[in-house]
Amino acid sequence: ERATENEAVGRFQQPTMAHSYTPGLTVTEQTTVRRRRILPLPGTVLVKVGDVVRADTAVARAELPGKVVPLNLANQLGIAPDEINDYLIKKEKDSVQKDDVLAENKPFIKWFKTEIRSPITGKVESVSTITGQILLREPPRILELRGYIDGSIVEVHPEQGVTVETSCSLVQGIFGIGGETSGELVMGVTAPDQPLTPELLTPAMKGKIVIGGAFLSAATMTRAKELGVSGLVVGGIHDKDLRALLGYDLGVAITGTEQVGFTLILTEGFGTIPMAPKTFALLSAQAGHKASVSGATQIRAGVIRPEIIIPQTSRTGAARPDRVEREGIQLGDPVRVIRDPLFGKIGAVSGLPSELRAIPTESEVRVLEVRFPDGTTTVVPRANIEVIEGA
Repeated sequence: ERATENEAVGRFQQPTMAHSYTPGLTVTEQTTVRRRRILPLPGTVLVKVGDVVRADTAVARAELPGKVVPLNLANQLGIAPDEINDYLIKKEKDSVQKDDVLAENKPFIKWFKTEIRSPITGKVESVSTITGQILLREPPRILELRGYIDGSIVEVHPEQGVTVETSCSLVQGIFGIGGETSGELVMGVTAPDQPLTPELLTPAMKGKIVIGGAFLSAATMTRAKELGVSGLVVGGIHDKDLRALLGYDLGVAITGTEQVGFTLILTEGFGTIPMAPKTFALLSAQAGHKASVSGATQIRAGVIRPEIIIPQTSRTGAARPDRVEREGIQLGDPVRVIRDPLFGKIGAVSGLPSELRAIPTESEVRVLEVRFPDGTTTVVPRANIEVIEGA
């Protein structure tokens, strides 16, 4: 979360010699993350500090009030509103079952009898002799808040929720849709530039997080939904395929609540873009391990990145120290170009000129030299790159 906070601050502070670059995505084999799990309304916390929890462990619970159903008894019985208490069978606060008689008249001829039956199971919320209405309320819905990641409880927020901490590998994406889910990581491709095609998805991938390469088509997403895949992680996707999946254009609001059948995370951007080798290598090395993923994305102040968290609680070996906060861009740092004409290209910093350089817009900006894997070198404005952060 420290990296996320740095991103939000970095985008709004004045450029300096050390920090005039766009903070990038975190791709690290070893770090510690904390995630706050907060209920939308006051409830009951089910765990205590020090408890070990799993992604599917219920850590807090709340009751969501049931839906209110109004019935106008006075109109249906043909009586004055202030007379309805004389016709009620069920009184205020009484429990009712679906089709129970709520009120009835008492005519001299039984064929004219009218019975008002409950359309729901619930209780009588209130009765009004002013409007002649009775309000029924459905039973409360139980909302259970899950742990999201395998880890331990480090803080309890009374009646609100908890904070979960875990030692993990962490990969942040550029964009995602869909909510939180978890499952075993499986490789759908063998190379970061290989597209994830429909025939590469198998029934054995049901409930799992599938790692793709350079591209994900609409047909592949349809196949993933049919098979019950929990999550897809891929380099890029065409925006038209995303519109087809959602049925609408995404705005600038936060994502993460979409109901498309799976969680989708893009690690590079829109288009056919190979997954960064470092990202692909890390995810490949973690294949077979359980991961928690979230597609929630927000690109405004308070940046939220989609993420793949691979807890290390079940793995052996000494943990390496957590990564430290970056002091500034350095020679050898892996970077990604985030603007045309080199959008999406991955390279390493090979030079940090101190003087300003003129660019085609005639502005003078700070630049850096980037060396790409093919050995070519180019000069790029520092604002046009992001650092691929990691341990």
